[in-house]
Amino acid sequence: MLVTSSIVKEDGSVELQQMRYVIAVAETSSFTRAAERCLVVQSALSHQIARLERELGAKLFERTSRRVRLTQAGAAFLPAARQCVDAAERASAEVAGVVGEVRGRLVIGLISTVAAVDLPGVLRDFRQRYPSVRINLRAGASEELIEQVKQGTVEAAFLGLPTTARPDGVNARELARDRLVAVVAPDHPLAAESAVSLRRLSTEVFVDLPARTAGRIQSDQAFAAAGLSRDVAFEVTNAYLTSRLVEQGLAVAMLPSAYAPQLTGVTTIQVTDAPTRVEHVIWSRAELTPAAKAFLALLDIQGKGTGSHA
Repeated sequence: MLVTSSIVKEDGSVELQQMRYVIAVAETSSFTRAAERCLVVQSALSHQIARLERELGAKLFERTSRRVRLTQAGAAFLPAARQCVDAAERASAEVAGVVGEVRGRLVIGLISTVAAVDLPGVLRDFRQRYPSVRINLRAGASEELIEQVKQGTVEAAFLGLPTTARPDGVNARELARDRLVAVVAPDHPLAAESAVSLRRLSTEVFVDLPARTAGRIQSDQAFAAAGLSRDVAFEVTNAYLTSRLVEQGLAVAMLPSAYAPQLTGVTTIQVTDAPTRVEHVIWSRAELTPAAKAFLALLDIQGKGTGSHA
């Protein structure tokens, strides 16, 4: 790494708070927003980063009137800074866990259509029991979340996968299976139907997840197995945008039946030969933080790195 050999001050260390400031600026691309996140005035944050840059002998950020971005040195510094901050926070949380206090940070990944678990309800209970834990929710595609759990940047995640796919390299528990339903605008010709086939749907324009994502594959496989093709004119990354495009009559969609009741402004229709989606919760095979163990315990999952595999 370009700068790790020189990540030292005169006393032999870089302050953790300076690292937190660098991480915040890198993630927000703004000194102003980074200062707001870190609950400090911008001048103090800027001063500490400038001081760190002098000590390192390298600029970490390129600053213009329009944007802030990492330099080559900054890009090299950032992963090590994250590791140091994460290690310090984990060490503090582990010590607290020994004396019976669960604190620290919990990073949870989820797809936008998670329905097998009442996640807001679980988080409400978790928050009541462990108010010192700071929770970070990250939405993403199932395959991305699996990689993030493997890498340790996400501690637990909720996925939706086709029946042909299994989470690999992580601990996993199957939560539920659910068939997809068609979602159309209220004034769509199909809205009055009680059920529809894939063949009939294949004549419609679709909005769906991006190609080759797990959520898209389950529908693509179903149409292909029936010898059908379809026109996916719109690709989006979350269910809210999907439903809004459907509401405007721009396309139809297929979404999990357990999730569909949350939608407004659209009509759902049963699909006679619909594909099935499997929801999983996954967690790392490495030792978990006390916060992650406590969260999984609320789901009745032991979560000690040796859970069941889907």
